[in-house]
Amino acid sequence: MAISCNQLSLSRGSRESLMKAVVTTGHGGYEKLEYRDVPIPIPGPGEVVLKVLAAGVNNTDVNTRLGWYSSSVQSGTNRLSTAGEGSPIEKGGWNSTTPFPLIQGTDCCGEVVLLGAGVTGPKAGTRVLVRPCMRVKGFSSPENIWMGSDFDGAFAQYLRVPAREVFEVCCEWSSIELATLPCAYGTAENMLERTGVGTSDHVLVTGASGGVGSAVVQLAKRRGARVTAVAGDTKTGSVRNLGADTVIPRGSDLCAELGGAGITVAIDNVAGENFGTILKIIARGGRYASSGAIAGPMVTLDMRDLYLRDLNLIGCTAWDEQVFPNLIGYIERGEIRPLVAQTFDLQEIAIAQQKFMQKRHFGNFVLIPPP
Repeated sequence: MAISCNQLSLSRGSRESLMKAVVTTGHGGYEKLEYRDVPIPIPGPGEVVLKVLAAGVNNTDVNTRLGWYSSSVQSGTNRLSTAGEGSPIEKGGWNSTTPFPLIQGTDCCGEVVLLGAGVTGPKAGTRVLVRPCMRVKGFSSPENIWMGSDFDGAFAQYLRVPAREVFEVCCEWSSIELATLPCAYGTAENMLERTGVGTSDHVLVTGASGGVGSAVVQLAKRRGARVTAVAGDTKTGSVRNLGADTVIPRGSDLCAELGGAGITVAIDNVAGENFGTILKIIARGGRYASSGAIAGPMVTLDMRDLYLRDLNLIGCTAWDEQVFPNLIGYIERGEIRPLVAQTFDLQEIAIAQQKFMQKRHFGNFVLIPPP
Protein backbone atom coordinates (compact mmCIF):
# COMPACT_ATOMS: atom_id res chain seq x y z
CA MET A 1 0.00 0.00 0.00
CA ALA A 2 1.34 3.45 -0.91
CA ILE A 3 2.42 5.80 1.85
CA SER A 4 0.72 9.18 1.76
CA CYS A 5 2.53 12.51 1.75
CA ASN A 6 1.05 13.33 5.16
CA GLN A 7 2.44 10.13 6.66
CA LEU A 8 5.92 11.20 5.58
CA SER A 9 5.37 14.82 6.65
CA LEU A 10 6.01 15.97 3.09
CA SER A 11 3.11 18.38 2.87
CA ARG A 12 3.83 21.57 0.95
CA GLY A 13 4.76 24.59 3.00
CA SER A 14 5.94 22.67 6.07
CA ARG A 15 9.51 22.74 7.32
CA GLU A 16 9.69 18.97 6.81
CA SER A 17 9.02 19.37 3.06
CA LEU A 18 12.67 20.27 2.48
CA MET A 19 15.55 17.92 1.80
CA LYS A 20 19.29 18.23 1.41
CA ALA A 21 20.62 18.10 -2.13
CA VAL A 22 23.62 19.07 -4.21
CA VAL A 23 22.44 21.55 -6.83
CA THR A 24 24.63 22.20 -9.87
CA THR A 25 24.01 25.82 -10.84
CA GLY A 26 25.77 25.90 -14.23
CA HIS A 27 28.78 24.78 -16.24
CA GLY A 28 32.06 25.33 -14.43
CA GLY A 29 34.21 24.20 -11.54
CA TYR A 30 33.44 22.84 -8.09
CA GLU A 31 32.01 26.21 -7.07
CA LYS A 32 28.96 25.28 -9.16
CA LEU A 33 28.08 22.52 -6.66
CA GLU A 34 25.85 23.91 -3.91
CA TYR A 35 24.76 21.78 -0.95
CA ARG A 36 21.44 23.25 0.16
CA ASP A 37 17.79 22.72 1.07
CA VAL A 38 15.32 22.12 -1.77
CA PRO A 39 11.69 20.92 -1.79
CA ILE A 40 11.12 17.18 -1.54
CA PRO A 41 9.59 16.03 -4.83
CA ILE A 42 5.98 14.83 -4.92
CA PRO A 43 5.15 12.03 -7.37
CA GLY A 44 2.88 12.71 -10.31
CA PRO A 45 0.81 10.06 -12.11
CA GLY A 46 2.94 7.05 -13.00
CA GLU A 47 5.81 8.20 -10.79
CA VAL A 48 7.42 7.11 -7.54
CA VAL A 49 9.53 8.95 -4.98
CA LEU A 50 12.56 7.13 -3.60
CA LYS A 51 14.59 7.74 -0.50
CA VAL A 52 18.13 7.72 -1.86
CA LEU A 53 20.20 5.19 0.06
CA ALA A 54 23.41 5.62 -1.94
CA ALA A 55 24.47 7.39 -5.13
CA GLY A 56 27.46 6.53 -7.30
CA VAL A 57 29.93 9.01 -8.81
CA ASN A 58 30.60 8.81 -12.56
CA ASN A 59 32.47 10.55 -15.35
CA THR A 60 29.17 11.78 -16.72
CA ASP A 61 28.52 13.82 -13.56
CA VAL A 62 31.79 15.67 -14.11
CA ASN A 63 31.34 15.94 -17.88
CA THR A 64 27.88 17.46 -17.53
CA ARG A 65 29.05 20.01 -14.99
CA LEU A 66 31.99 20.99 -17.18
CA GLY A 67 29.90 21.12 -20.36
CA TRP A 68 32.20 18.57 -22.00
CA TYR A 69 29.47 17.25 -24.30
CA SER A 70 29.45 20.52 -26.24
CA SER A 71 30.99 20.21 -29.70
CA SER A 72 33.00 23.33 -28.85
CA VAL A 73 35.08 21.28 -26.39
CA GLN A 74 37.86 19.33 -28.08
CA SER A 75 39.98 18.17 -25.13
CA GLY A 76 39.64 15.29 -22.70
CA THR A 77 37.79 15.66 -19.40
CA ASN A 78 40.98 15.87 -17.31
CA ARG A 79 42.37 18.75 -19.33
CA LEU A 80 39.09 20.65 -19.26
CA SER A 81 38.69 20.16 -15.51
CA THR A 82 42.11 21.66 -14.77
CA ALA A 83 42.02 24.47 -17.34
CA GLY A 84 39.43 26.51 -15.46
CA GLU A 85 36.53 28.34 -17.03
CA GLY A 86 36.99 29.79 -20.48
CA SER A 87 34.32 31.02 -22.83
CA PRO A 88 30.74 30.22 -21.79
CA ILE A 89 29.74 26.75 -22.99
CA GLU A 90 26.43 26.28 -24.74
CA LYS A 91 24.68 23.00 -25.50
CA GLY A 92 27.03 21.21 -23.13
CA GLY A 93 24.66 18.43 -22.02
CA TRP A 94 23.67 15.01 -23.30
CA ASN A 95 20.72 16.47 -25.16
CA SER A 96 21.71 20.01 -26.10
CA THR A 97 21.25 22.46 -23.20
CA THR A 98 21.56 21.26 -19.60
CA PRO A 99 18.53 22.34 -17.51
CA PHE A 100 20.30 24.22 -14.71
CA PRO A 101 19.82 24.42 -11.77
CA LEU A 102 20.05 20.65 -11.75
CA ILE A 103 20.43 17.91 -9.14
CA GLN A 104 22.92 15.54 -10.75
CA GLY A 105 23.51 11.89 -9.88
CA THR A 106 23.15 9.11 -12.45
CA ASP A 107 23.45 6.12 -10.09
CA CYS A 108 20.81 5.44 -7.47
CA CYS A 109 20.04 2.68 -5.04
CA GLY A 110 16.91 3.75 -3.20
CA GLU A 111 13.86 2.73 -1.23
CA VAL A 112 10.35 3.37 -2.53
CA VAL A 113 8.49 5.74 -0.19
CA LEU A 114 5.69 7.31 -2.28
CA LEU A 115 3.58 6.08 -5.17
CA GLY A 116 1.89 8.45 -7.60
CA ALA A 117 -1.59 8.02 -9.03
CA GLY A 118 -2.03 4.84 -11.03
CA VAL A 119 1.11 3.16 -9.68
CA THR A 120 0.60 -0.26 -8.12
CA GLY A 121 4.21 -1.26 -7.61
CA PRO A 122 6.88 -1.66 -6.56
CA LYS A 123 5.50 -1.37 -3.06
CA ALA A 124 6.65 1.15 -0.49
CA GLY A 125 9.69 -0.15 1.38
CA THR A 126 11.10 -1.99 -1.64
CA ARG A 127 14.81 -1.52 -2.35
CA VAL A 128 15.37 -0.70 -6.01
CA LEU A 129 17.86 0.39 -8.62
CA VAL A 130 16.95 3.11 -11.11
CA ARG A 131 17.56 2.66 -14.84
CA PRO A 132 19.17 6.04 -15.58
CA CYS A 133 18.88 5.84 -19.40
CA MET A 134 15.21 6.30 -20.25
CA ARG A 135 13.80 5.68 -23.75
CA VAL A 136 11.03 8.23 -23.67
CA LYS A 137 9.56 7.28 -27.07
CA GLY A 138 9.88 3.54 -26.56
CA PHE A 139 12.65 1.16 -27.51
CA SER A 140 11.94 1.43 -31.22
CA SER A 141 13.29 5.00 -31.12
CA PRO A 142 16.87 5.95 -30.21
CA GLU A 143 15.63 9.08 -28.40
CA ASN A 144 16.67 8.99 -24.75
CA ILE A 145 17.05 11.11 -21.64
CA TRP A 146 19.39 10.56 -18.70
CA MET A 147 18.74 10.99 -15.02
CA GLY A 148 21.10 13.53 -13.53
CA SER A 149 21.85 15.11 -16.90
CA ASP A 150 18.42 15.87 -18.38
CA PHE A 151 16.38 15.91 -15.16
CA ASP A 152 17.02 15.80 -11.41
CA GLY A 153 19.00 12.83 -10.17
CA ALA A 154 20.27 11.09 -7.07
CA PHE A 155 22.53 13.62 -5.33
CA ALA A 156 19.76 14.29 -2.83
CA GLN A 157 17.83 12.66 -0.01
CA TYR A 158 14.84 11.93 -2.25
CA LEU A 159 14.34 11.35 -5.96
CA ARG A 160 11.29 11.29 -8.26
CA VAL A 161 11.34 8.96 -11.28
CA PRO A 162 8.87 7.11 -13.52
CA ALA A 163 7.74 3.88 -11.85
CA ARG A 164 8.62 1.89 -14.97
CA GLU A 165 12.28 2.82 -14.50
CA VAL A 166 12.75 1.30 -11.03
CA PHE A 167 13.72 -2.34 -10.62
CA GLU A 168 13.52 -4.36 -7.44
CA VAL A 169 16.73 -6.24 -6.72
CA CYS A 170 16.87 -9.16 -4.28
CA CYS A 171 20.40 -9.87 -3.13
CA GLU A 172 22.70 -9.61 -0.12
CA TRP A 173 24.68 -6.70 -1.50
CA SER A 174 24.72 -3.51 0.52
CA SER A 175 23.05 -0.40 -0.87
CA ILE A 176 26.51 1.12 -1.27
CA GLU A 177 27.58 -1.81 -3.42
CA LEU A 178 24.42 -1.64 -5.51
CA ALA A 179 24.93 2.07 -6.16
CA THR A 180 28.14 1.31 -8.07
CA LEU A 181 26.25 -0.61 -10.76
CA PRO A 182 23.63 1.22 -12.85
CA CYS A 183 25.55 3.61 -15.09
CA ALA A 184 28.88 1.82 -15.44
CA TYR A 185 27.59 -1.72 -15.74
CA GLY A 186 24.55 -0.76 -17.79
CA THR A 187 26.78 1.10 -20.24
CA ALA A 188 29.17 -1.84 -20.40
CA GLU A 189 26.40 -4.39 -20.94
CA ASN A 190 24.87 -2.20 -23.65
CA MET A 191 28.14 -2.15 -25.62
CA LEU A 192 28.53 -5.91 -25.28
CA GLU A 193 24.93 -6.42 -26.42
CA ARG A 194 25.36 -4.10 -29.40
CA THR A 195 28.54 -5.89 -30.49
CA GLY A 196 27.08 -9.34 -29.85
CA VAL A 197 30.03 -10.55 -27.77
CA GLY A 198 30.10 -14.30 -27.25
CA THR A 199 32.40 -17.23 -26.58
CA SER A 200 34.21 -16.95 -29.93
CA ASP A 201 35.30 -13.36 -29.39
CA HIS A 202 38.57 -11.84 -28.27
CA VAL A 203 37.67 -8.50 -26.67
CA LEU A 204 40.05 -5.58 -26.20
CA VAL A 205 39.07 -3.30 -23.30
CA THR A 206 40.77 0.08 -22.93
CA GLY A 207 40.58 2.04 -19.68
CA ALA A 208 39.99 -1.28 -17.95
CA SER A 209 40.56 0.06 -14.44
CA GLY A 210 37.79 2.64 -14.75
CA GLY A 211 34.15 2.15 -13.82
CA VAL A 212 32.91 1.16 -17.29
CA GLY A 213 36.11 -0.64 -18.27
CA SER A 214 36.20 -2.85 -15.16
CA ALA A 215 32.53 -3.65 -15.75
CA VAL A 216 33.26 -4.63 -19.36
CA VAL A 217 36.00 -7.00 -18.19
CA GLN A 218 33.62 -8.78 -15.82
CA LEU A 219 30.67 -8.86 -18.21
CA ALA A 220 32.72 -9.99 -21.22
CA LYS A 221 34.22 -12.84 -19.18
CA ARG A 222 30.72 -13.72 -18.01
CA ARG A 223 29.84 -14.20 -21.70
CA GLY A 224 32.80 -16.54 -22.14
CA ALA A 225 34.93 -14.20 -24.26
CA ARG A 226 38.69 -13.93 -24.11
CA VAL A 227 39.62 -10.52 -22.69
CA THR A 228 42.73 -8.41 -23.20
CA ALA A 229 42.68 -5.28 -21.06
CA VAL A 230 44.69 -2.06 -21.06
CA ALA A 231 45.26 -0.39 -17.67
CA GLY A 232 47.75 1.77 -15.78
CA ASP A 233 50.86 0.10 -14.35
CA THR A 234 49.65 0.24 -10.75
CA LYS A 235 46.29 -1.33 -11.57
CA THR A 236 47.19 -4.26 -13.82
CA GLY A 237 46.99 -6.75 -10.95
CA SER A 238 43.53 -5.57 -9.92
CA VAL A 239 42.27 -5.86 -13.51
CA ARG A 240 43.75 -9.34 -13.83
CA ASN A 241 41.92 -10.33 -10.64
CA LEU A 242 38.65 -9.39 -12.35
CA GLY A 243 39.28 -12.15 -14.87
CA ALA A 244 41.16 -10.50 -17.73
CA ASP A 245 43.24 -13.08 -19.60
CA THR A 246 45.92 -10.56 -20.51
CA VAL A 247 46.61 -7.08 -19.13
CA ILE A 248 48.78 -4.63 -21.05
CA PRO A 249 50.16 -1.53 -19.30
CA ARG A 250 48.82 1.76 -20.62
CA GLY A 251 51.30 3.41 -22.96
CA SER A 252 52.44 0.15 -24.54
CA ASP A 253 52.77 -0.18 -28.33
CA LEU A 254 49.42 -1.81 -29.05
CA CYS A 255 50.35 -2.76 -32.62
CA ALA A 256 53.46 -4.55 -31.38
CA GLU A 257 51.57 -6.23 -28.53
CA LEU A 258 48.36 -7.15 -30.32
CA GLY A 259 48.94 -7.09 -34.06
CA GLY A 260 47.71 -10.46 -35.29
CA ALA A 261 46.21 -11.33 -31.89
CA GLY A 262 42.77 -11.87 -33.38
CA ILE A 263 40.97 -9.00 -31.62
CA THR A 264 37.38 -9.28 -32.86
CA VAL A 265 35.81 -6.60 -30.64
CA ALA A 266 37.23 -3.40 -29.17
CA ILE A 267 35.34 -1.70 -26.36
CA ASP A 268 37.00 1.70 -26.16
CA ASN A 269 35.88 4.57 -23.92
CA VAL A 270 39.29 6.23 -24.04
CA ALA A 271 39.62 7.29 -27.71
CA GLY A 272 42.16 10.12 -28.12
CA GLU A 273 45.38 9.44 -29.99
CA ASN A 274 45.11 5.63 -29.81
CA PHE A 275 41.81 5.46 -31.71
CA GLY A 276 43.45 4.88 -35.10
CA THR A 277 45.84 2.30 -33.68
CA ILE A 278 42.98 0.31 -32.19
CA LEU A 279 41.20 0.13 -35.53
CA LYS A 280 44.37 -1.26 -37.13
CA ILE A 281 44.54 -4.20 -34.72
CA ILE A 282 40.90 -5.26 -35.00
CA ALA A 283 40.51 -8.35 -37.18
CA ARG A 284 38.71 -8.09 -40.53
CA GLY A 285 34.96 -7.82 -40.01
CA GLY A 286 35.45 -6.88 -36.35
CA ARG A 287 33.46 -4.48 -34.23
CA TYR A 288 34.40 -1.30 -32.38
CA ALA A 289 32.05 0.19 -29.76
CA SER A 290 32.33 3.33 -27.67
CA SER A 291 30.26 5.32 -25.20
CA GLY A 292 32.93 7.83 -24.19
CA ALA A 293 36.20 9.55 -24.96
CA ILE A 294 38.13 10.08 -21.74
CA ALA A 295 41.41 10.92 -23.50
CA GLY A 296 39.74 13.29 -25.97
CA PRO A 297 36.90 13.31 -28.50
CA MET A 298 38.94 14.41 -31.53
CA VAL A 299 40.45 11.38 -33.27
CA THR A 300 42.16 10.45 -36.54
CA LEU A 301 40.47 7.86 -38.73
CA ASP A 302 42.10 6.23 -41.74
CA MET A 303 39.03 5.42 -43.80
CA ARG A 304 40.88 2.56 -45.46
CA ASP A 305 41.02 0.73 -42.13
CA LEU A 306 37.25 1.08 -41.92
CA TYR A 307 36.09 0.08 -45.39
CA LEU A 308 38.83 -2.19 -46.72
CA ARG A 309 38.55 -4.42 -43.65
CA ASP A 310 34.77 -4.26 -43.25
CA LEU A 311 34.84 -2.94 -39.71
CA ASN A 312 31.72 -1.94 -37.79
CA LEU A 313 31.85 1.23 -35.67
CA ILE A 314 29.06 1.35 -33.09
CA GLY A 315 28.12 4.36 -30.97
CA CYS A 316 26.36 3.44 -27.76
CA THR A 317 24.34 5.88 -25.65
CA ALA A 318 20.71 4.70 -25.70
CA TRP A 319 20.42 1.42 -23.79
CA ASP A 320 18.54 -1.44 -25.39
CA GLU A 321 15.52 -2.84 -23.56
CA GLN A 322 17.13 -6.03 -22.28
CA VAL A 323 20.22 -4.34 -20.82
CA PHE A 324 18.98 -3.39 -17.36
CA PRO A 325 16.91 -6.54 -16.74
CA ASN A 326 20.01 -8.51 -17.74
CA LEU A 327 22.02 -6.62 -15.16
CA ILE A 328 19.50 -7.24 -12.37
CA GLY A 329 19.63 -10.94 -13.17
CA TYR A 330 23.42 -11.04 -13.06
CA ILE A 331 23.38 -9.36 -9.63
CA GLU A 332 20.75 -11.69 -8.18
CA ARG A 333 22.56 -14.80 -9.49
CA GLY A 334 25.93 -13.61 -8.18
CA GLU A 335 27.53 -13.54 -11.63
CA ILE A 336 29.23 -10.16 -11.17
CA ARG A 337 30.65 -8.32 -8.19
CA PRO A 338 30.73 -4.68 -7.13
CA LEU A 339 33.87 -2.64 -6.79
CA VAL A 340 33.66 0.00 -4.05
CA ALA A 341 36.72 2.23 -3.75
CA GLN A 342 35.54 4.78 -1.16
CA THR A 343 32.43 6.39 0.29
CA PHE A 344 31.76 10.05 1.07
CA ASP A 345 28.98 12.02 2.72
CA LEU A 346 26.81 13.75 0.12
CA GLN A 347 28.06 17.19 1.18
CA GLU A 348 31.62 16.05 0.40
CA ILE A 349 30.87 15.79 -3.31
CA ALA A 350 33.59 18.21 -4.37
CA ILE A 351 36.21 16.20 -2.47
CA ALA A 352 34.88 12.99 -4.03
CA GLN A 353 35.01 14.40 -7.56
CA GLN A 354 38.52 15.83 -7.04
CA LYS A 355 39.78 12.40 -5.96
CA PHE A 356 37.80 10.78 -8.77
CA MET A 357 39.56 12.92 -11.36
CA GLN A 358 42.98 11.96 -9.97
CA LYS A 359 42.29 8.41 -11.22
CA ARG A 360 44.34 6.79 -8.47
CA HIS A 361 41.50 4.62 -7.23
CA PHE A 362 40.23 1.25 -8.43
CA GLY A 363 36.51 0.77 -8.28
CA ASN A 364 33.73 3.27 -7.70
CA PHE A 365 33.10 6.21 -5.37
CA VAL A 366 29.73 6.38 -3.63
CA LEU A 367 27.97 9.31 -1.93
CA ILE A 368 25.78 8.74 1.11
CA PRO A 369 22.92 11.24 1.73
CA PRO A 370 22.02 12.16 5.31
CA PRO A 371 19.33 9.89 6.82
